[in-house]
Amino acid sequence: MYTGIGYDVHRLVKGRPLFLGGVRITHSMGLEGHSDADVLIHALMDALLGACGKSDIGTLFPNTDPKYKNVSSVKLLKTVALILKKESYKINNVDIAVIAEQPKINPYTPRMKQVIAAAIGIAPERVGIKATTNEKLGFIGRGEGIAAIATVSVEPKKKP
Repeated sequence: MYTGIGYDVHRLVKGRPLFLGGVRITHSMGLEGHSDADVLIHALMDALLGACGKSDIGTLFPNTDPKYKNVSSVKLLKTVALILKKESYKINNVDIAVIAEQPKINPYTPRMKQVIAAAIGIAPERVGIKATTNEKLGFIGRGEGIAAIATVSVEPKKKP
């Protein structure tokens, strides 16, 4: 059994849609980034890659490559899942914490779990998503950004 951890953070800006967990969230601001800037998916991809000893998403999907401009992070997550599958890794479960003062994501988490589960080929009940605030401390507490932390468990289908 292998575990991985991923972290991502993006600044909130006006004029962009907000995507978290592959779901468009109703909010007055969105996350700044080269892709759709979905911090939840980005943290998850880094956790999955890290569990298998791979490089991070910045190496795999560089923000200098125009083909990733405004790309859906779910599309990139599917690519990461294919990489793991090709190397005979089975994803057991994922657990993700989103850190934000606003918006409240609980109404969206059932759909997020479905989107993520479908993208990586596991059951929705093997996807944990929760939210917390930063108790009004720091840039997240001031509503300037959103962060996410993901932990995953994978196992090789064949012994390394």
